[in-house]
Amino acid sequence: MASENGGPAANGSGSGLTGLRLVPRADTTYTMKDFKSDQEVRWCPGCGDYAILAAFQSFLPLLGVPRENIVIVSGIGCSSRFPYYLSTYGMHSIHGRAPAIATGLASSRPDLSVWVVTGDGDGLSIGGNHLIHALRRNVNINVLLFNNRIYGLTKGQYSPTSEAGKVTKSSPVGSLDHPFNPVSLALGAEAGFVARTIDSDRKHLTSVLRAAADYPGASFVEIYQNCPIFNDDAFAPLKSPADRDVRLLRMEHGEPLRLGADRGVVAGEFGGLEVVDTGTVGEDRVIRHDAHREDPGYAFALSRLDQPAFEHVPIGVFRDVRRPSYDELLNRQIAEERAERGPGDLADLLSGGDTWTVS
Repeated sequence: MASENGGPAANGSGSGLTGLRLVPRADTTYTMKDFKSDQEVRWCPGCGDYAILAAFQSFLPLLGVPRENIVIVSGIGCSSRFPYYLSTYGMHSIHGRAPAIATGLASSRPDLSVWVVTGDGDGLSIGGNHLIHALRRNVNINVLLFNNRIYGLTKGQYSPTSEAGKVTKSSPVGSLDHPFNPVSLALGAEAGFVARTIDSDRKHLTSVLRAAADYPGASFVEIYQNCPIFNDDAFAPLKSPADRDVRLLRMEHGEPLRLGADRGVVAGEFGGLEVVDTGTVGEDRVIRHDAHREDPGYAFALSRLDQPAFEHVPIGVFRDVRRPSYDELLNRQIAEERAERGPGDLADLLSGGDTWTVS
């Protein structure tokens, strides 16, 4: 099998590979059953993780990728039980380190579809540095960050996304911390693909997963996810039939940014964006969404629209800008060095000038 750049095919003959990029197999049809494990699913009744798992299991067959070429890496937290419930390869790793482990895997095995499942605690506290560096490097991994604005597994402490003043077991008179905005953080780390979706909207969730999987680099997806035990109804304003259509700003590339029938997004002062009554400013001022805009400033301004109190929350793809992925550049660099210098020698490396003896 020839690669896209004329070299030999990547590891994994017969898996539907072309060069350094995993592509679907046209000769096999997969079903949701193929990706369900035999493990009992164990979360609290009503947890949003059930809905996300069901959507993810039904989405994987659409990729057309064999399950032996899919890896789920998780850290610590309720969401991190995901690898047990999928009949793929997987690793339930350690707190906050899933992006680091996934980076090594994706860099050394470009024939794999690598997914990181993490939470707002696991991914944004102890794992914050690993996350931002994986995004800036554009490692070919898909990061799904479940945001329930609380620590669920350890029984209800406030998390990096909990609102200021949040009363929990670890903040009995209210949290003093200013919360992270995960989408803003990802955009600040120069992530090329950034999106947000919600656990209760299966159709939207699946469409965002599809777009993330199609991105050749680091994709970051924040998923609003309800924790019924320790932070129930954290996203209630976005799920109520009476409110969701006037609060959820559904972004579609090339389409006007509108909320309901009479509100839209327009350019504001100092590069910001504002939601206004279109009857007062005119339809021609309503911005058409451009997910492919190179400058992340526009996407960042969009990410700031969801404050305060979920008055107008953008969901969908904020940014989808292509650039070479880390694993692509790394493997190209290795191939060029081998072509110029020949294969490396481990013994020469160990006995080289940059070694010393410890007695």
